[in-house]
Amino acid sequence: MIYLDYQATTPLAPEAREAMLPWLGGPDTTGFANPHSPHRPGRAAAAAVAVARDEVAALLPPGGQVIFTGSATEALNLAIFGSGAKRLAVSAIEHAAVLDTARAVDPGVTILPVNGDGVLDGETPIRGVDLVAVMQVNNEIGTVQPIAELAQAARRAGALFVCDAVQGAGKLAAPADADMIALSAHKLYGPKGIGALWLRDGLSLAPLIHGGGQEHGLRSGTLSPALCAGFGVAARLARERMDADAAHVRALWQAARSRLSRWTLNGSADARWHGNLNLRLDGLDVGRLMSDVRDVAFSAGSACASGSGRPSHVLTAIGLNADQAKSSIRLGFGRYTELQKLEDACARIEAATAAQGV
Repeated sequence: MIYLDYQATTPLAPEAREAMLPWLGGPDTTGFANPHSPHRPGRAAAAAVAVARDEVAALLPPGGQVIFTGSATEALNLAIFGSGAKRLAVSAIEHAAVLDTARAVDPGVTILPVNGDGVLDGETPIRGVDLVAVMQVNNEIGTVQPIAELAQAARRAGALFVCDAVQGAGKLAAPADADMIALSAHKLYGPKGIGALWLRDGLSLAPLIHGGGQEHGLRSGTLSPALCAGFGVAARLARERMDADAAHVRALWQAARSRLSRWTLNGSADARWHGNLNLRLDGLDVGRLMSDVRDVAFSAGSACASGSGRPSHVLTAIGLNADQAKSSIRLGFGRYTELQKLEDACARIEAATAAQGV
């Protein structure tokens, strides 16, 4: 199997896995201890959590705190609901974790449009809202937004700025001007089941989850030292390997584009993370393609919305009609993708589409 769905999830880094093992524990060890307990094993677990928190924080701007959550979706819910904002503005291509949450808070939420490349205008007027949410890198088409300009526009309007950095964290510089940033471990080679919200110093939120008051009172519940440790090591590796990972991804992108040259690119060719390649071929039966190329794992769109039968809201937002959106595929690759395997996958996809006569 050739795995090309890095936007859905990334492979767990071996170093992150090794860091997790001691904290999974067993009857003959104390690594399973509750990090909120005052005894020695509990303090050791708490120390592991503290180290991990520092490693994740090092990926993010100074002047804020990291709150561990169960996922980026939870982090975004905490940011949006916890802020107390009532009037919201979000981009048209946000993940459902933002769009659906924003609509739950403000049914009349302002939708900020993108251009045909999937990019917002940094001069987009923002007014009459309490909170603006724009993602750093789009999960479906990989476009990178002008976050600094948009955050400044939100600030001029007196609004908080929330950034979903799930696809950008550990790959690009952190959005320094945001008030809150959400990220997910399993999108940067860490484990599933843990995310984080970065909260700028001086801001306060109302908790979503009540109980024992863990995570500065914002997210009650016992933390998993194993998940935290894996997240921390994955964050450190991402920081150390950021330039090398980006160079590897650019080489993969160039190889894939040259072998799928007759396909039309969805989204900007320049303002993007190059580990995301969203392409369309008019007339393509994507369902048949996925069946014919079963040994290549890729996506017909966002994995979070697959099976709905509806065309992608991201692809329709950039001007594609329903047929064009449904003839699109997404290839995602990264640190552990081998060039030869990517080239083999592209060859198989090309052969299968040729067999369809498109």
